[in-house]
Amino acid sequence: MFEKILIANRGEVALRIMRAARELGVATVAVYSTEDADTYPVHYADEAVCVGPPPAGQSYLNQANIIAAAKTTGAQAIHPGYGFLAENADFARACADNDLVFIGPSAQCIESMGDKSTARDTMKACGVPTVPGSDGIVETVEEAREFADRVGYPVLIKATAGGGGKGMREVHDPADLESQYKAARQEAGAAFGNDGVYLEKLVQRPRHVEVQVLGDAFDNRIALCERDCSVQRRHQKLIEEAPSPALSEDLRRAMGVAAVKAMRAVDYQSAGTVEFLLAPDDRFYFMEMNTRVQVEHPVTEQITGTDIIKEQIRIAAGESMSCADRAPFSPNGCAMEFRINAEDPAHGFRPCPGTITAFQPPAGPGVRIESYVSAGSRISPFYDSLVAKLIVYGQDRDEVLARGRRALDEFVIEGIQTTIPFHRQVLDNAVFCAGEATTDFIETQMGELL
Repeated sequence: MFEKILIANRGEVALRIMRAARELGVATVAVYSTEDADTYPVHYADEAVCVGPPPAGQSYLNQANIIAAAKTTGAQAIHPGYGFLAENADFARACADNDLVFIGPSAQCIESMGDKSTARDTMKACGVPTVPGSDGIVETVEEAREFADRVGYPVLIKATAGGGGKGMREVHDPADLESQYKAARQEAGAAFGNDGVYLEKLVQRPRHVEVQVLGDAFDNRIALCERDCSVQRRHQKLIEEAPSPALSEDLRRAMGVAAVKAMRAVDYQSAGTVEFLLAPDDRFYFMEMNTRVQVEHPVTEQITGTDIIKEQIRIAAGESMSCADRAPFSPNGCAMEFRINAEDPAHGFRPCPGTITAFQPPAGPGVRIESYVSAGSRISPFYDSLVAKLIVYGQDRDEVLARGRRALDEFVIEGIQTTIPFHRQVLDNAVFCAGEATTDFIETQMGELL
């Protein structure tokens, strides 16, 4: 096991990793921008190093400064969390070049799964179902039109290096194809430095279901059940739950088998997530693999009794995962996560940075809070708007819905607008309560908030 690790991140995920490390007896180093100098994770860590000014490009994305901080403090490994450098293959290689362990998969895995077109081809080759799509990058509008005419509209244009909905366009009308194709390429180039796109047949009204996976160097490859992440706004997840209310036991098993196939195809060793689209006819299709721990990992931890961050650290240290002997997993109870963002739902989810004047989180049975803020904390305009994650757990989905309502009613955050009222409205929605939400839930059920 490592003696000391550096966390190349900020906010709640940095604190989450530090707590796991402390339970493992591992010392931690925080890195921070000048904007974050007084945040709780910086004080919680055993050591802290400033890596630059507020803009992320000069601090949390500054690879040279982060590696220098690790070397200076004697850290043996770097945990990237999620976002920032978590899926950056060049950073993973830079860690190895400096005799530092990257707590995540290999750079080769990151590259092969990060390029969506390559990932699709890899999944098709190993027998994982994929949505009918183009053969690699679509270089011209004419190629795009030929594909769309062949498979039929609607189609989906996707950035090959994409994520978070950037470089993604739905096309329902042939007359819109050229403009949407050009817009997707332009957005992809600006967001990722790679304007390559490919096309898929659009699966209408699907559910977004993902499988948490773990793999180690001892040939252990396990699936830790699934999460349903269908409540999204512009492809950004807002509520996640585990298990999915849409899956039968047979479908759960089939999806888990497919996820493990995906891991074996790239010799995946770390925590990761294989994401699927679940069609109304119960067919599921590979969408992408996230080669990192995800924001919503706590709901899986709650229903499997597994500390995913600890397992990730163990795997990176060359140990076998401690939970392999409990596989295959079946869900024990139900959990939901509500992302509490500094946004105003009543005005199109407009970002609302500012100073928190009051912060009183809920408590009681089955309630877990992941946050780094308190009264007086400032939510910076420089970074992600996530303030806290509220996770509720219960014996079944009905208990979780009731517990979620109670916890959201108790949650007090003043000084900024948050998504708490939005979540409370969702829990009063009949479609969501029936477990029937699809990825167009917000547009079709709560359109007044857009």
